[in-house]
Amino acid sequence: MFITLKPHTPHYENVPFEVPEGWQSVPVSELFCLNPKSEITDATSVGFIPMACVNDGFSGNHQFEERIWKEVKKGYCHFQNGDIGIAKISPCFENLKSTIFQNLPNNYGAGTTELVILRPLNIHAKFYLYLFKSQWYISEGTKYFKGVVGQQRVHKGIFTDLQIPLPPLVEQYRIVAEIEKWFALIDQIEQGKTGLQTIVMQTKSKILDLAIHGKLVPQDPNDEPAFELLKRINPDFTPCDNGHYPIGWLETILGELFNHNTGKALNSSNKEGVMKDYLTTSNVYWNKFDFTVIKQMPFKEIELDKCTVTKGDLLVCEGGDIGRSAIWNYDYDICIQNHIHRLRPKIDLCVPFYYYTLAYLKENNLIGGKGIGLLGLSSNALHKIEMPLPPLTEQQRIVQKIEELFSVLDNIQNALEV
Repeated sequence: MFITLKPHTPHYENVPFEVPEGWQSVPVSELFCLNPKSEITDATSVGFIPMACVNDGFSGNHQFEERIWKEVKKGYCHFQNGDIGIAKISPCFENLKSTIFQNLPNNYGAGTTELVILRPLNIHAKFYLYLFKSQWYISEGTKYFKGVVGQQRVHKGIFTDLQIPLPPLVEQYRIVAEIEKWFALIDQIEQGKTGLQTIVMQTKSKILDLAIHGKLVPQDPNDEPAFELLKRINPDFTPCDNGHYPIGWLETILGELFNHNTGKALNSSNKEGVMKDYLTTSNVYWNKFDFTVIKQMPFKEIELDKCTVTKGDLLVCEGGDIGRSAIWNYDYDICIQNHIHRLRPKIDLCVPFYYYTLAYLKENNLIGGKGIGLLGLSSNALHKIEMPLPPLTEQQRIVQKIEELFSVLDNIQNALEV
């Protein structure tokens, strides 16, 4: 059956509903047949659905009891596969007891008269099932409750005269697909925190993968190309193939972008110099510092330039969790011991972009150590780590986008830990 839309002046309150171009706003009665009747053989088996067999919530699931038609053809509502049933009584209506009937024996069923039955007319029933479960529709229904508290019923008008949106049919299907994609994610959330934590980590990993390959934000042809950055270090620099990176990017190595060195080795017999606080690898974590225990040792004047960390320096651990990194963003200086690499940009760089690059490389086992027993990341190995060099302004845009997305994911992570 096809829909023939006609002019109308609904006597039910005409709810203001902004609809996109190509959509229409129509009364429910033009899209559904209300409470249709069925006539089948008395001995035919059908599905019987009392209210308790309709699930609460968004699933739209139901169960049924098998009965013969003779037992249920009088005194009950009737329906068939594909019809929508909506509870009209409180609190079932607010608890989203609504369903699309399916898998009924011989295609037919009957059930409680507290279900209103709507038979779709050439529309996508699931789109409207989700609409009938929306907060907007529930609020429209509860405006007109009648009866005693606990046994109130919605006004018939929300099943006939209420104006509801009518998108093009193909768009109804697209919307349902998008809803169910997000519902699938929500289902994973409800199934357990461990699964969601895995999803959060996988999503962060994918974000970093897109970021360092130039796919997280669009390129801007007005950005100054990356080779101009390197020419500030070496005026004779000649760009070569940029590898698998976008136009305007370069493939380089960390040592071309940063000056780096390690701090001072602890030596109990060396007592010359001024006592200074210093960081060990136990103070440096991914993107943060632990100041629970801060040690001191003497530093000579000639050692301070090499061993002092200032705001904006990127610190990388040589041992332990090899490659673990954090940016020193404090307004005061501190010293470091020899198991920490200090990276200081040779040119204008967005240092957080390189923190995230190291995090990505570490996660993908592209940073490792050498040695026997305790492995370490040598200065020479660190110098040779391959790095992308995007235009400076794109580095900044990438970091902004990463931090926006990570903020959302961190909020989810924090909620799981409550």
